[in-house]
Amino acid sequence: MKNITKINLGNNGPLVSKLGLGCMRMSSVWGGPVNDESESIATIQAALDNGINFLNTGDFYGSGHNELLVGKAIKGRRDDAFISVKFGAIFYNGQWIGLDLRPAAIKNFINYSLVRLGIDTIDLYQPCRLDNSVPVEDVIGTVADMIKEGKVRHLGVSEITAEQLRKAHSVHPVTALEIGYSLADRQIETDLLPAAKELGIGIVAFANTAEGLLTGDMKAPLAANDYHSHFSRFQGDNLVKNLEKVEVLKTMAKEKGATPTQLAIAWVNAQGDDIMPLVSMSRRTRLPENMQAMEIEFTPGEMNTLNTQFAPGAILGGTYLQR
Repeated sequence: MKNITKINLGNNGPLVSKLGLGCMRMSSVWGGPVNDESESIATIQAALDNGINFLNTGDFYGSGHNELLVGKAIKGRRDDAFISVKFGAIFYNGQWIGLDLRPAAIKNFINYSLVRLGIDTIDLYQPCRLDNSVPVEDVIGTVADMIKEGKVRHLGVSEITAEQLRKAHSVHPVTALEIGYSLADRQIETDLLPAAKELGIGIVAFANTAEGLLTGDMKAPLAANDYHSHFSRFQGDNLVKNLEKVEVLKTMAKEKGATPTQLAIAWVNAQGDDIMPLVSMSRRTRLPENMQAMEIEFTPGEMNTLNTQFAPGAILGGTYLQR
């Protein structure tokens, strides 16, 4: 495997890998089983060995379990890792119950994160989203103060509007925007992506396979207990019509000797040097496939086919990305 290309995260930002490792699924977030911890740690370390230095976690992933896991994986090799942490979400008994973005809460959150991670400074610190319960100036201002204190290096934001992004950037320069982006979810292209590019903010793009829709493995109808069934995208005729779109991706993947998942990641990667696909992995066996996806290139004709078949709005129904 080749080492992953490095890019600046935003204009003149820190040097990070063009492919990011999402660590969330290594922990139980929605009450599901916890993956094998030793395999998860080995996956993080293998990613670091291959030049993937961007590790994404959240203080609410598994109620701190994920940060403890990342902390174990990077022990003794802190300089190899760029640590991105989200904060603000409140869970109880595995259920989302809201946000707490008060300055006092943020100051409390970061102290626990630093201890769990076993580090002195978090590279990228970001509210998981903003809900107007606390003024943007107060949320961003608190992180800006932490940057001055040396507890944080860079400010990030996640799942926000273009208006909120501009406001946050006016309080303190935003280095990166973490947002869902895929062939199936292109709503950010209207105003959020242009705003980020205008402001020189890097894009950390998660959910590249749109919650599994673009993997080519999904079939209709879903099992009654499948969590996807909660989202309109995966219900009834929506799922049937959406899977018809995915057939185009499957055909192209076969012609290129790749998997649909690889093409989904490659499409996000091809959207710009300022865009990082953030891919969740919890097993080392997934690493070669996802790294190879970063080397896939599309002909103009192939790109046109994908952009036409998956034009904004072509995929019916929504997911939690629109929360």
